[in-house]
Amino acid sequence: MPKQRLFTRRKFSDMITATPSPVKETNPHLASFEQFERNEAVQNPAWIQSIRKAGISHFAELGFPTTEHEEWRFTNITPIARLPFHPILSPSRTALTAKDIAPFTFDHLKGNLLVFINGHFSQQLSSLTQKEGLQIGSLASELTPGGMAEQHLARHAKYDENAFAALNTAFFQDGAYLIISKGAVIRDPIHLLFVQTSSQTGATVHPRNLIVAERDSRAVVIEDYVSLVATPYFTNVVTEIYVSEGAQLEHCKIQAESQNAFHTATVQAVQERNSRWISHSISHGAAIARHNVQTLFTGEGSDAILNGLYIGSNKQLVDYHTVVDHAKPHCSSHEYYHGILDGESHGVFNGKIFVRKHAQKTDAKQTSRNLLLSDAATIDTKPQLEIFADDVKCTHGATVGQLNDEAIFYLRSRGISLRLARQMLVHAFASEILDRMSVEAVRRELDEHIYDRLEEHADALATAGQRN
Repeated sequence: MPKQRLFTRRKFSDMITATPSPVKETNPHLASFEQFERNEAVQNPAWIQSIRKAGISHFAELGFPTTEHEEWRFTNITPIARLPFHPILSPSRTALTAKDIAPFTFDHLKGNLLVFINGHFSQQLSSLTQKEGLQIGSLASELTPGGMAEQHLARHAKYDENAFAALNTAFFQDGAYLIISKGAVIRDPIHLLFVQTSSQTGATVHPRNLIVAERDSRAVVIEDYVSLVATPYFTNVVTEIYVSEGAQLEHCKIQAESQNAFHTATVQAVQERNSRWISHSISHGAAIARHNVQTLFTGEGSDAILNGLYIGSNKQLVDYHTVVDHAKPHCSSHEYYHGILDGESHGVFNGKIFVRKHAQKTDAKQTSRNLLLSDAATIDTKPQLEIFADDVKCTHGATVGQLNDEAIFYLRSRGISLRLARQMLVHAFASEILDRMSVEAVRRELDEHIYDRLEEHADALATAGQRN
């Protein structure tokens, strides 16, 4: 029977050793930075050079994390550390057309589309149809001293204790720059599409995104990662989000990269008074995917909703670490994460809620639910509450299980095959998260994509059902 476990070491690829050892293989990255810094020093202002040096300094000090680190106890990233390090430092010469990226765009979306090829902005493939109330474009073009980027970049996402965020801070070159103006209501979603095309093993991109919702603004942003190649590569992204007083921002991050790729990501939000941030995080690609989703309340009366859906098959590993920091009173947070794991895949969910001493009247809820569809699939789930205030409402719950036999029997008694019955139930479980998205076009296409993926594994699901 599938079960929840404490820790089992497993082979992710032939690059990983049988017994993990401390991973301090940072020399190629440090050497590469020396050359990178010499080339970039001419182009970048002093404040960028300063944070780059701080980033590489922290990375050199931290090294890659190992399973001996509590925050990485269940996630062995040795394959990432041992991957050849080939950062893509210049725009791709590969000529893509709108037809090439059409499968990754959403039908019926009329809003702005920003396209990044191998981490670099593509003006040709982007479509900026609505600029009123927005400052939108390439981060690389907004690094002038005294601008909005200097006020926020590397101010929110901590990189002194996160090696991957530090590596991104050292090497980032481009990403999305998005400022929603005070009082602006952006009715159409803004789609940020990151496409990997390099066939070089170890090709590495470090996208850096900055999203600022100014006072009383409203917007929906879709951050999307896809691939046109199957070679092992590495995406290491940091997205900093600042939600000003009274602003409302809905942010949907989709990780749909090649199952031979590696993906690490930090999404850090900061929320001022009476703001609202809704996060949707969908992950079903990459051999190893690690997502840090975090928010900090810096003003009273704010609200955060964190929704997540992760799907694993074969030997995929998907790891979610969430942190909600209630640093101010009268704030609420609600987390809903669903995991669907098949084959020999491994899921990790670690959710932390901090309630500071003066954060009275906090209302925080966290729910993690997981379906194991095979005997070999595993999940490690660890809810954490650290409460230093006394007038609060905080709850958490985690479930791990299989499909309900009674529900399967009910469907089969009405002439539905075992294969389809199991697929319907798994799809309904995933839809509980997808239905929380406000944009119908995105919700519908994601729902269809998830359904198609589940259909690919329907034979395996039916076989598993026959064993149980």
